[in-house]
Amino acid sequence: MGATQESSASARMNIGQVLDLLRDDFQVTIPKIRFLEAEGLIKPERTASGYRKFSYADVERLRYILRMQRDHYLPLKVIGEHLDAIDRGQEPPPIASVVPSVPTVSLAADGMPSAESFLQRGDTRLSRKELVKIAGITEEQLAELEQFGLVRPRTGTSLYDDDALLIARTAAELAEFGLEPRHLRAFKAAADREVGLVEQMTAPVRNGRDAAASARADETVAAIAALSVRLHATLVKSGLRRGR
Repeated sequence: MGATQESSASARMNIGQVLDLLRDDFQVTIPKIRFLEAEGLIKPERTASGYRKFSYADVERLRYILRMQRDHYLPLKVIGEHLDAIDRGQEPPPIASVVPSVPTVSLAADGMPSAESFLQRGDTRLSRKELVKIAGITEEQLAELEQFGLVRPRTGTSLYDDDALLIARTAAELAEFGLEPRHLRAFKAAADREVGLVEQMTAPVRNGRDAAASARADETVAAIAALSVRLHATLVKSGLRRGR
């Protein structure tokens, strides 16, 4: 190995430089990198003053973790087992094929969920075990999400749909920032209030006597819901900016 290659291999980067290398391929943040370190999946060096210094091997390890989460929805515990095998010079366990994936939300030009996304009806049907695996949560987390009314099986069944999967996956990502299911009750309460308002506004349309009333009501609900989400998101963004 030449001097230049040796210098490159031994180079150390700060956490911001690591983020720059990864953000084009993955949805990753500095808090997430710190979370993965706290979970023991990566172990960057520390300077005498406590700053993290990452090697290129650390970056490739991060790439592996993020790829396993994004492409295979593996829980961190399973990814840790893979990394342990790699560290011992062994092949990681085979990855079971997972067909269902986190649903894609139809977005408007401004990046908010479009009215069409509220009319979509996914055909995903997952068992409890499948939901836990694909969403990257634990049985305990799912039990808490159900306890606080955030996730529930489809009415009359023990199977979970697209919405349950997306909520569980989002809760898993929020957990990386220290937000537990009990902290998410405020989101559920706010959503319930918005649902009540939308249903109140569209009740006259839905109660119409002509055959097309139900279809018009669905379209009206979707349009108002999309505008409600846009307003909610913008108010949150505006409020956070004022606080800076």
